[in-house]
Amino acid sequence: MKERLDRLFPLMQKWRRHFHQYPEPSFQERNTSEKVAGYLKSLNLDVKTEVGGYGVTGLLKGKGDGPTVALRADMDALPIQDEKTCEYRSTVPGVMHACGHDGHMAMLMGAATLLSELREELRGNVLFLFQPAEELVPGGAKAMIEDGALEGVDVIYGAHLWTPLPLGTVGSRPGVLMAAADAFRIEIKGRGGHAGLPHEAVDAVQIAAHLVVHLQSIISRQVNPLEPAVISVGTIQAGQTFNVIAEHCRLEGTVRTFNEEVRRLIVRRMKEVTETTCRMYGADCEFYYEWGYPAVSNEPRSARRLMDEARKVDGVSCVKEMEPLMAGEDFSYYLKERPGAFCFIGAGNDRDFRYPHHHPMFDFDERAMKIGAGLLIRMALREMGLELEEIGKIPGQCQE
Repeated sequence: MKERLDRLFPLMQKWRRHFHQYPEPSFQERNTSEKVAGYLKSLNLDVKTEVGGYGVTGLLKGKGDGPTVALRADMDALPIQDEKTCEYRSTVPGVMHACGHDGHMAMLMGAATLLSELREELRGNVLFLFQPAEELVPGGAKAMIEDGALEGVDVIYGAHLWTPLPLGTVGSRPGVLMAAADAFRIEIKGRGGHAGLPHEAVDAVQIAAHLVVHLQSIISRQVNPLEPAVISVGTIQAGQTFNVIAEHCRLEGTVRTFNEEVRRLIVRRMKEVTETTCRMYGADCEFYYEWGYPAVSNEPRSARRLMDEARKVDGVSCVKEMEPLMAGEDFSYYLKERPGAFCFIGAGNDRDFRYPHHHPMFDFDERAMKIGAGLLIRMALREMGLELEEIGKIPGQCQE
């Protein structure tokens, strides 16, 4: 497998750099999906397009009976200006792959290439699922599921390139891996007035200041301290000039949780605290809550299998049981429908790839794509009861 992935790597690198040069944002991945679909068709897979928008699936049917294993990659880029100076920097102003989705597609196309050459020996099927719009709520996973993408699927796996982990490390865990990530907006309507006559006004800024403190009290005094949760107020906008008491104030932020009961408790208490605080000071308010992605919760058996197979992948020096992350991912929707697991593939190093995800200078060590592709291949075979060592060398040549 190592030799085969080494030979395939230049092609994976070429795919990744093409996607990086021509990124498309969430719900607009038309050209990206066309390129993916065209390649899957060249492998003689059963290809469906426009699944949940610009989603693409390719079904590889093995010769023997067995499970259908889904492997997923996301396709969308972010509304960020690429500030790198490399030869493959984005050519689209204000749009770049700043989270590794270009690499995810290349990994899955590589896995499809090698697994398709094993179809005579496969005891089951593999569904290659290329998803649009992971970065933007409501996300593409839910839409693909509603469009039937998981019909006939028994188990699903996904992998995310992750520069906080060094090259050669794979991280995952049974149970909750990533948080539910929601957003909120609060509009406070007071009564404006002269800064020297505060008794004649209802100060929206003062109310907002109290509200920020009261919201944090939900976490510190009403949520079980053994259940991690975060309320973050990211922006406060109010006022027009220094000597006028603001009539309006807008607060926006996020809520991140691991436990669904805690998530719903926080939403209920936030609404109550907002309304009570504003009423106490004589203001009106409106509370808006946008439900984001649920928490990513790995099915324990699948997660243990994934971590076990990761130890066998060439180039992996460390398999780590990670602490849960407060970041969100819509892979969670698949795991609500089917057993499976999600993991992180270390793609960073201190010399060249030190910028965080969603940064204008983001890049990753492309060698991680070989590890990711190798792990996805192993997961498909493991679910079919096969080992690479049992089926021998993979024949064939790479295709453009």
